[in-house]
Amino acid sequence: MTSIFTQAVHAGERGPAPREVPVTTPLYHSVGYLEPSAAVMEDVFSGETAGYVYRRYTSPTVEAFERAIAALEGGDAAFATASGMAAVHAALLAAGVRAGSQVIAARDCYGATYDLLATLLAEQGVTVHFVDATDPCRVEDAAFLHRPAAVLVETISNPLLKLADIAALARTTRAIGAALIVDSTFASPYLCRPLALDADYVVHSASKYIGGHGDVLAGVVVTSHSNREKLFAIEKKIGAVLAPEVAWLALRGLKTLPLRMREQCANATRVARFLSEHSAVAQVYYPGLPSHPQHMLAEQLFGDRGFGGMVAFELRNGTRAAAFAFLDALKLVLPATTLGDVYSLALYPVMASHRAVPPAERAELGITDGLLRLSIGIEDADDIIADLDAALHVANME
Repeated sequence: MTSIFTQAVHAGERGPAPREVPVTTPLYHSVGYLEPSAAVMEDVFSGETAGYVYRRYTSPTVEAFERAIAALEGGDAAFATASGMAAVHAALLAAGVRAGSQVIAARDCYGATYDLLATLLAEQGVTVHFVDATDPCRVEDAAFLHRPAAVLVETISNPLLKLADIAALARTTRAIGAALIVDSTFASPYLCRPLALDADYVVHSASKYIGGHGDVLAGVVVTSHSNREKLFAIEKKIGAVLAPEVAWLALRGLKTLPLRMREQCANATRVARFLSEHSAVAQVYYPGLPSHPQHMLAEQLFGDRGFGGMVAFELRNGTRAAAFAFLDALKLVLPATTLGDVYSLALYPVMASHRAVPPAERAELGITDGLLRLSIGIEDADDIIADLDAALHVANME
């Protein structure tokens, strides 16, 4: 009889697979996997046969999430990472960014992306050129001058909600043989599919709209099969891969993405209109407003699906004290450093998302002490507006 010590370790494990197919994807925690023979395992390691050998390579739960997001983006394949910044970094490396190469990036990109490019990659010998990505001609001029390995832009920029003309930028990158990387976190595949406009890589912080419930830290890159192989080779060494528990949550959140985004876009439109008429607000940034300088491009990119769930605005009393007073006065809207959740959220870019950007550069971009960013949730729009109205009156008294 086998010892109880041995039984305690092995009993109940590795039973026969059920005949039935589960309705939802199971959560596979296992780090290692068994194959019928060493020869089969060799084929899996070599890539000759599909399969699983080690969780850093992939897992069934992570693959299910990758298949789902690739389908929604209209891509051939996807690679999931431990965070949105890991996805940005992996896409840049897969695009060939190395010491001695050059990168063109949108000037008003996410603060952590700016920091990655301006410090870490620059220290490693990459030359980065920050360009106004709202002007395809400027990007074209810079691209033909510098011949970058990659051009990195955001579909909707963070935090001033400027738009990238992805199709025009793709024509430029195609002409010079560069890769076009589009961070589409703010848009999500509900609003825009950059691969259909000839982008090479689409990046998401899946922590945001894809997860949607404030309980996921994840990133994902959607691209071609051949580019996914590059991503896999990189992350197999770096190890910034997605855990199956998080992939399961992201997959669950993805199922309601269109429903959430539809409501968030509708609510954001109402909030933007309200703010544009408020006496305590100097300026509103929202692509859905006719006053937005790229409103026509927004209509081309997004059709009738909406204009996103993000709204930014400038307090008329544009001081740090007024911004703090506004945040402290909120009761329903949560002052948290994230976005895309079912909850409405408020963020102060100077303090949070763009803290790493030098003050002079922030000021030049228009990220001032009076700028606030809202991520509109799925609550009743009247309740959101009432909370913002009360907080604005407090801020106006500072």
